[in-house]
Amino acid sequence: MLAAPAVADSGQPAAPYAYRQLTDPEQEARAKALMEELRCLVCQGQSIADSDAELAGDMRSLVRERIAAGESPEQVRSWLVERYGSWVSYAPVLGADTLLLYAAPLLLLLLGGLLAARRLKRRAR
Repeated sequence: MLAAPAVADSGQPAAPYAYRQLTDPEQEARAKALMEELRCLVCQGQSIADSDAELAGDMRSLVRERIAAGESPEQVRSWLVERYGSWVSYAPVLGADTLLLYAAPLLLLLLGGLLAARRLKRRAR
């Protein structure tokens, strides 16, 4: 059981662009900006730009390869969201699966306001 983390990585070589930047500085800047906005599916609290997880390295390589092939960052993001779900993005688009994510703060604020108003009304009596 103690050795499990030691064998967690596959032992495969890293993806080609996992730790290597693109030669075009403009493309690398676009790729880096996009990597900051994508969540590591293993670490969950880090972007793929900050994570050392093997899957994050694979995702960094995919982002760089697709940017180098001429895709826009939005096309790459859409492809990753389609592949991994909207949770992969730190800024998910509004849709049926993310509606609660955007509506919950408003609903909780409204509920808190109603509870506060009710309590104040009781104290006034």
